[in-house]
Amino acid sequence: MASRRRILLGAAVATPLAAWLARPAVQGGPHPAYFQRLSQALREAGVAQARMVIDLPRLRANLAAIGQHTARTGMPLRGVLKSLPSLPLMDELARAWASPRVMAFNAAQLQQLLGARPQAQALLGKPLPVAAAAQVLAALPADVGSGIEWLVDTPERLAQYRQLAEHRHQDLRLNLEIDVGLHRGGFEDADAIGQALAALRAAPALHWSGFMGYDAHVAALPDLPGMRAHAWDDLQRRWQAAWAAAGAALGPQRREGLTLNTAGSPTFRLHDGRGVANEVSVGSAALLPLDFDKPLLADLQPAAFIATPVLKSWPRFRLPEGATWLSAAASAWDRNQARAVAIHGGHWLAEPVSPPGLRPSGLYGHSSNQQVMVASERVELRPDDHVFFRPLQSEAVLLQFGDLLLFDGERISGSWPVLPASA
Repeated sequence: MASRRRILLGAAVATPLAAWLARPAVQGGPHPAYFQRLSQALREAGVAQARMVIDLPRLRANLAAIGQHTARTGMPLRGVLKSLPSLPLMDELARAWASPRVMAFNAAQLQQLLGARPQAQALLGKPLPVAAAAQVLAALPADVGSGIEWLVDTPERLAQYRQLAEHRHQDLRLNLEIDVGLHRGGFEDADAIGQALAALRAAPALHWSGFMGYDAHVAALPDLPGMRAHAWDDLQRRWQAAWAAAGAALGPQRREGLTLNTAGSPTFRLHDGRGVANEVSVGSAALLPLDFDKPLLADLQPAAFIATPVLKSWPRFRLPEGATWLSAAASAWDRNQARAVAIHGGHWLAEPVSPPGLRPSGLYGHSSNQQVMVASERVELRPDDHVFFRPLQSEAVLLQFGDLLLFDGERISGSWPVLPASA
């Protein structure tokens, strides 16, 4: 009995001791030199609210590195507007890659793009309801509208676009979406592709412009033995089958006269130009948001950061009255919750990146108004100091902060407008 009591007593002492010893290590510190320079530039520019900052030298270095893909493979690059929803930003891509090719994903952005940049060669990245296509065509000059490559994924949508062309007495270019293994839609087999091409050939106002096959799944699959290799081989087989179906339905075709589009930021470097596809799409990689930290993009640098000022700073983290004891206990166990600040805005699709060790308070909860952040005593932030976040993605987040601020490495040197928010 005495032995059992000793065991229980030992366990009673050991359990909290083990928990105490398992406390998270203390983290944190001041801004690295890069963010110190950026913070000083923002202060000199009088920036006093949450803004999206684009590092222009990093952006241009990324564009140059991405552009080398064309030199190596002969495959032109197509910039993705939804991922970089700013026309001056897209102009940077067009100049760096010597490419007027743009992929658009919604009617509003397509109309804004071609209204301002009628020379852009637009391909839809997803099929739009025919009513949306009709609205775009009604807003644009006929010659500009006839240059758009509309994406069609089913026989029913093809028939709708045929009716649109006949109703408007306007020729339309149609690109067929093919399922290359992602299984998110598109024509799945050679028979379906052949039938669609036959229907196109029978409609004088419709013109086949090529295929689009998105292959994001290849990079997203777990790196298990044979899994990615199988997906890649299947991708190539599906492209070959689609190309053979085109030859059977329409006769011999020249790849150079068609848009045979594939890839995206995570996969464009897998393509060497020797397959059927003859161009690749790239967008987010230009800014390298956090979700795009991939081995294939390891030579690129993050070029977009959310900068926001600290509004309030507390020497110790406290939850609201009634739960203050819980914040004291949390701070005692996790010394990275010793201090707290409230920032201007918050709850973005982004992760804090500087100062190191700063993170949202899981106990306080999310806020889009004044996000409470916690840190160790190593992090010293005062009101009006800046904190920095790295976006997880670019396509939605870039539209949340007004004009994009341009950082030239030393100062805020200008700004770029973004497109109006649209779904």
